[in-house]
Amino acid sequence: MSDPFRVLGLPPHAGLSDDDVRAAWRRIAAATHPDREDGGDPARFGAAAAAYAVLRTGYDRREALADLRPRARPAPRARRAVRGLRAVGDRDRASRRPGVLAVRVLAAAAVSACAFAVAGWAPASLGLLAGALTWLIATGRHDITRPG
Repeated sequence: MSDPFRVLGLPPHAGLSDDDVRAAWRRIAAATHPDREDGGDPARFGAAAAAYAVLRTGYDRREALADLRPRARPAPRARRAVRGLRAVGDRDRASRRPGVLAVRVLAAAAVSACAFAVAGWAPASLGLLAGALTWLIATGRHDITRPG
């Protein structure tokens, strides 16, 4: 369905209330319902039911209005003139990587040491060690790889 507003005969604007949409739906449903004596118009009734389902709440109407608006194309990303140079932010981030990785390793080691100090070589402390190593791998992976 391309335009649920047109199916219900409503203007596509944000000022529509729930009562406006419900009244339009009831008007079309009464005229096209398949249980009418003349058989109604099942295709139009189905289209109106689908349009009402799309426009029933204020949130849904805002979503439908957003779908009707033409989308602006995003601006093209700026390309680097020289391939070997990095932007200033990349250079700052790259210089912080060894320090951040060291903090992550120390945090994982501290949690593991505390677990072994409290519980000894119990299965729970081994599980905590595995969790700390998994966290270290998951969060520290981008500190090891080269940016860009």
